[in-house]
Amino acid sequence: MSSQLAALGGKKVREGSFPPWPYFDDTEREALNRVLDSRNWWANQGKEVKEFEKEWSAFTNSEASFAVTNGTHTLEVIFLALGIGDGDEVIVADWSFLATISTILTVNAIPKIVDVDPLTGTIDVKQAEAAISRKTKAIVCVHVAGSMSDMDGLLALGKKHGIAIIEDSAHAHGSRWNGQHAGTIGDAGSFSFQSSKLMTAGEGGVITTRRKDLIPMFKSYINCGRGEGIWYYRHIRLGGNYRLSEWQGAVLRAQLARFAEQQKNRATNANWLNSEIAKIPGFKPQGRYKGCTDQGNYCYVVEVESEKLSGASRDQIRHALLAEGMSLTTSYPPLHRLEMFKDRNSLGPRLRGKVTKIKYNKQKFPVTDHLALNTLWFNTNVLMGSKDDAATVLEAIAKIAKNAAEVAKLDAPEW
Repeated sequence: MSSQLAALGGKKVREGSFPPWPYFDDTEREALNRVLDSRNWWANQGKEVKEFEKEWSAFTNSEASFAVTNGTHTLEVIFLALGIGDGDEVIVADWSFLATISTILTVNAIPKIVDVDPLTGTIDVKQAEAAISRKTKAIVCVHVAGSMSDMDGLLALGKKHGIAIIEDSAHAHGSRWNGQHAGTIGDAGSFSFQSSKLMTAGEGGVITTRRKDLIPMFKSYINCGRGEGIWYYRHIRLGGNYRLSEWQGAVLRAQLARFAEQQKNRATNANWLNSEIAKIPGFKPQGRYKGCTDQGNYCYVVEVESEKLSGASRDQIRHALLAEGMSLTTSYPPLHRLEMFKDRNSLGPRLRGKVTKIKYNKQKFPVTDHLALNTLWFNTNVLMGSKDDAATVLEAIAKIAKNAAEVAKLDAPEW
């Protein structure tokens, strides 16, 4: 290993690319040709989406699954099916992507943001309980990078206060809590198949549920408010067209068929990296609760402890790692810091009067702020190769730690 940083002219730790993502082979090509030849390109007439829903339910052991257009609409439809709307409050963790909170606003409900647990980056259950009021209808937990929220604690809150527990499982394909798949433990689960996710059709999503009473509601809201077994042009409620296409259903069936094998490889590499990186001062792999028996590893998250690295910032370290040939990015911003909360006009006419009374950008969530500013998110493809591929991640991190004083002098862009 070259001792000089690649950012300063030294040799890179890794010259070649990590395995490409998204991954596909002739299975996807054959699936797309199958749809093309069928001339049934619409889910209401075709079989691919219906078969995918069955296969996803079998994989997750869900009571039922409903494929939809994307992982934003999954959450929106869940709120609609649960009857959440005008003036209702929904508790949500601060460390998440925009969709987790924007969908609450879309149904005219009021988000109540709480901080996260420093070990996992998932919702702090004690803070969630403290935020419950008589208007609270649900808690949305986010399984960050596949590390699962404290589902035992959340289910207890749901039972105690009579509120729904919704699992935002966009990162949690393959994650399990005491052997039970993410998205099947609370009242409903939301998965995404956007291009960066562990299974992808470019876009897409799926809803899972254990509640039989929600099944007809999901079916109706997804399919323009229609009811089962009645005339096609009867619309019994205000639904929408959230249907997935047959093309995407076919691709997702191909993706799911190889998922278990891919996940086993990712988990093996992630677990090995966890044990090795933990030995390097200044770098701390994301933790997980004992109940999280499997982690999906949407990405590989490492917290940077700058005080142990000569004051080198997360952005300086990221810059140095990119120069060493690593594939990584950084966290999205905390929800309370989203720019849309600074300008009331950004929220649209339906929401201004209610939400702007809450000054989200003035609230303080120190744990989320810390994690968002001090974590590295290695892309999932660093886990998809061999152990030798994963070892280059370890080597690059060790090199950065050894040269931390030089890293701290780098001119790096802020993220």
